Amino acid sequence: MKSRLRRTMMFVPGNNPSMLKDAFIYGADSLMFDLEDSVSPLEKDAARQLVYMALKTMDYTPCERVVRINSLSSPHGHADIEAMVAAGVDVIRMPKTETVQDVLDCELAIATAEQKYKRKLGSVGMLAAIESAQGVLHASEIAACSTRLVGIALGAEDFCADLGVRRSTEGSELQLARQTIVLAAKAAGIDAFDTVFSNVADEGGLVAETTKIKALGFTGKSVIHPRQIEPVHRVFAPTEEEIRQAQRLITALQEAERRGSGVVAVDGKMIDRPVVLRAQRTLQLAEAMGIVENKEGRS
Repeated sequence: MKSRLRRTMMFVPGNNPSMLKDAFIYGADSLMFDLEDSVSPLEKDAARQLVYMALKTMDYTPCERVVRINSLSSPHGHADIEAMVAAGVDVIRMPKTETVQDVLDCELAIATAEQKYKRKLGSVGMLAAIESAQGVLHASEIAACSTRLVGIALGAEDFCADLGVRRSTEGSELQLARQTIVLAAKAAGIDAFDTVFSNVADEGGLVAETTKIKALGFTGKSVIHPRQIEPVHRVFAPTEEEIRQAQRLITALQEAERRGSGVVAVDGKMIDRPVVLRAQRTLQLAEAMGIVENKEGRS
């Protein structure tokens, strides 16, 4: 699947027509239309139809369109997949993923729907939500088991319930799960998404938590309100100093390549490959966010 900027993924209840209509205006990188937890059992079919019509008729550009389906073990999961693939969804988000088999079952259902509705095989991505102790323990296998996976995400509320603990402000009970999910995602070459920050009024707390999870290696964070988007984007933006240093490193790399040298040095210090890769990622992020101009045709 093609990589893209995924700093924020905003939850949009699938049974709320006004939010479905206006979701794209707030600037989230991805919109996650929810057919699962935010929709009561009696509204599942109506919500599926609402999201289907929204995807068919609304232009959400440039947002990525993600739908969180119901579990395939429920009466609604397979119908969700078929309708969303038919509607043109970009990514299916699997809830409560615990095993490789969960991913493979979802992948098969998506492939079947792609063939039925004549979509290119493999065009629909997948995102696995890790929401239990078993899911965390299997995170590395889950992350690596399908080329459709664009990322794995932590669902903290269900995870804490599974552990029988309360979710705290400092998040100590999530530390191991967060680190495990990041390591699994990085090893598989996919994105890692952090859980939502529930207190919409506490911007300071949101910024502090986002700063912490960025330092752990997460590539994005789920959000539940439009006002949370800008603070999260601000945290993920590279600083001017990071951009300047990255530009110097890339210039040194290009000069070394022109000389036919495999050695890259800045200020007399040898620069190894991981540092160069980090500099390239910094510039790609700055370009995608419009902070600097893409002069090299990077995508």
